Amino acid sequence: MDYEEILNILAPSGLNCIKCVSYENGPVRKSARELQALLNGFGTYAERFSSFVPAFSKYPSFEEVLAVLVGVDCAGCRDNETKHPHCGIARCHKEKNVDFCFQCTEYPCDPEGMDSDLHRRWLEMNNRMKEVGVEAYYEETEDKPRYK
Repeated sequence: MDYEEILNILAPSGLNCIKCVSYENGPVRKSARELQALLNGFGTYAERFSSFVPAFSKYPSFEEVLAVLVGVDCAGCRDNETKHPHCGIARCHKEKNVDFCFQCTEYPCDPEGMDSDLHRRWLEMNNRMKEVGVEAYYEETEDKPRYK
């Protein structure tokens, strides 16, 4: 895959947008739609099943989360405003006119909106892209899960 195609997949942070739970055309939404269709009408059964499988008493909460996954509408961090309001990277990469954080003269910095785990992963992803190149990084990570 070439660099321009990868820009449609990887966020400026290095995360894979397609694998995100918010991505409108990703496998999470597709799977959620399929699961929702398969479970259509199961709520009544879940209520009955809860008498011998207690976890089914939480089925309404599961349905609520599933509906959120079905209704996601993010086109990716590069194409619109991010659906994650505390992420400063989507705005910053445009201001700095870079495709990825590691390309910025101020990298590494302290991006707004990251917890310590995400900050660690962000550094690992960008350091790796800087080391091997964007295309090689994508090939290394395309089959790995987004959420570690």
